[in-house]
Amino acid sequence: MSTRTDVVIVGAGAAGLSAAKELTRLGISFVVVEASHRIGGRAYSEEIAPGVWFDLGCAYMELGPHAESNIEETNPFIEFALKRGEVVEEYFYDSHFVYNGKPLHAEETKAQEQFFDECEYAIRTSVEAGDDRAISELVDIENPYATPYMDMMVVTAPKDLDEASAADFVNRAVDDRSFNALCGYGSVIAQWGGDVPVSLNTKVESIDWSGKHVLVNTAKGSIQARCLISTVSNGILAAQHIHFTPRLPDWKLEAVQGVPMGAENKVGVHFTKDVFAPEDSGYYQTWSDGAQGAYVDANLMATNVVTVFMGGRFSQWMEQQGQDAAREFAVDRIAEIFGNDIRKSAGRSIVTAWVKDPWTLGSYTSASPGQYHQREKLPLAIDDKLFFAGEATAHYAGTCNGAYWSGIRVAREVSEILS
Repeated sequence: MSTRTDVVIVGAGAAGLSAAKELTRLGISFVVVEASHRIGGRAYSEEIAPGVWFDLGCAYMELGPHAESNIEETNPFIEFALKRGEVVEEYFYDSHFVYNGKPLHAEETKAQEQFFDECEYAIRTSVEAGDDRAISELVDIENPYATPYMDMMVVTAPKDLDEASAADFVNRAVDDRSFNALCGYGSVIAQWGGDVPVSLNTKVESIDWSGKHVLVNTAKGSIQARCLISTVSNGILAAQHIHFTPRLPDWKLEAVQGVPMGAENKVGVHFTKDVFAPEDSGYYQTWSDGAQGAYVDANLMATNVVTVFMGGRFSQWMEQQGQDAAREFAVDRIAEIFGNDIRKSAGRSIVTAWVKDPWTLGSYTSASPGQYHQREKLPLAIDDKLFFAGEATAHYAGTCNGAYWSGIRVAREVSEILS
């Protein structure tokens, strides 16, 4: 393959696909190359049981807190799914807290909620004062409810709190409302992007931008373009799995290293019998004196699937232990909540391993303490030839709709250069 085009897009996740669609609208030629065997990137759904879909990556179709006034916090995939007749349900479930296998009583729940609010206040106050410290410095770890708070935050961050920037947490738009699609968010993205021509299994080996044009060498041949749009993860850029000539400028590499990939994984377990009552559906946190706690979604949309989330160093360690160990951990946590009899109905499980994934090397970005300011540099183009999109570059970082809008932005930037 030897091709010439206006733009080469590296990566066919939400950002690359949206950039391609916008370039089509603008009448600009392009080629999309994707290293893996499928489109969608970190949006990927797999059938965990006949007719039951599980999202290995992003699962919540978020609307940002300022969606009514900021288009970059809206989510076009919700409307797309509804127009296709997919079942979409707003995430509106009760929260439950289980300690040593027993639900918290009313007074304990009140104390737990108060502590969570105090943590949020301490973090926001610190950031508003101009600090960008590690979140761990702002949490009273001696409080009896510090463990569930940190279990929740290590998934949200997704890093251990000594490695997570407080400013990044505060300034990253946190979802105000979110929705789930019965067919899976990844399936929605695959349907939406299915009309974009993509060269799959086409790994980019090197990018030479030393001349007038950009030369991209892939496993299937070379592509010459006037501009390149990179939507690859910060994990791939930091590991320098793509060789750039000349190398990327120091300011760009410093930004990539300052906002590295986090580690969030999950285990989905399908139960073969209808073991859940309607009131069982919802969000849980379970922790005990003798075991790692977990953040759990149970039976959303009455699918008989429970998802157990892991984050940070524990998530990375669990990847090394393997899928059987991860399933055992998940089923143990589920049994803490619903009782040991539920083990008898545990069916197929799906275990993610995003840090090991060769095309991402992590789940999504999370700035290191003192490095939140580096996010401003991630979307910046280089020499009017190399352009960048993806969740790391987005206003609504860490989300699929943020990636979508970054693709629109970068396509318009390229259009201005080429016009």
